[in-house]
Amino acid sequence: MLISPGWRSCHITLDPAREMQGYAQLSHYTATFRERGEGPPLVLIPGLAGGIDMLGPMARRLSRHFRVIAYQLRGEEDYFALRRGFDMSDYVEDLSEFLDYHGLEQPNLLGVSFGGVIGLEFAARFPRRVGSLSVQGVGARLESNLVKLIANMALTRYPLPSENAFVNQFFKLLFGRGPHPWPQFDFVVRHCWQTDQSVMTHRFRLIRRRDLRPRLGRIRIPVLVMSAERDVLVSQASLLDLCNGIRDVKFVKLPSGGHLAFLVHPDLVADEVRQFVEPLATG
Repeated sequence: MLISPGWRSCHITLDPAREMQGYAQLSHYTATFRERGEGPPLVLIPGLAGGIDMLGPMARRLSRHFRVIAYQLRGEEDYFALRRGFDMSDYVEDLSEFLDYHGLEQPNLLGVSFGGVIGLEFAARFPRRVGSLSVQGVGARLESNLVKLIANMALTRYPLPSENAFVNQFFKLLFGRGPHPWPQFDFVVRHCWQTDQSVMTHRFRLIRRRDLRPRLGRIRIPVLVMSAERDVLVSQASLLDLCNGIRDVKFVKLPSGGHLAFLVHPDLVADEVRQFVEPLATG
């Protein structure tokens, strides 16, 4: 698999000429955010590790059609926040405050992986505050198979250096089965390890026993659920439970990519989101 010049050019962390970086003063932390583009607002919620830098390629494509705002989750830039203790409900409250900070009444949300869980919990708790929700790399629950066991061991029991081959091998699984081009893999490893291991551990513990099924019926907005063909972290059963539990849902199977499809194939994900959101935003 070759890396196109376009992919390389999009994998820069900040483009000052085309995007603005700001800081939202929330109750419990200051959230760094980046904004670019014009159009209907689309708020991006990052995953378990890597922060908003991991969303850059997809955000740049989406900004051709939307006002894209990506924000850092609590603990991403200050792992001492763990001393104060917080859980998933706090992540949901943070998102609510962040929307208030920008004066957004019913924006569209897009969450990937852990960020998708936050988006689903937010839509269940505040169904009238969201225009639509798109998620990728999310199921109704995290099942206890071998891959998740490895992730649990790697992230929760051992203090590991960033060059640890065992954990970096796990990162390869996020791409799915098949060849993994070095530039993409190197990008993922570098940015995932910018998130402190204690923060990754805390987030993983929040979702490893979490079951969304009891709250899915509260979601009353249109939801786009995307799953990549080679995503080894989300089972078909978990996807089926997620889609069956939401009233207004569209399911899309992405033809290639793994758990990190939003990063490896940003065009695919961005196109699906655009086709889903644009009719809702203009209707």
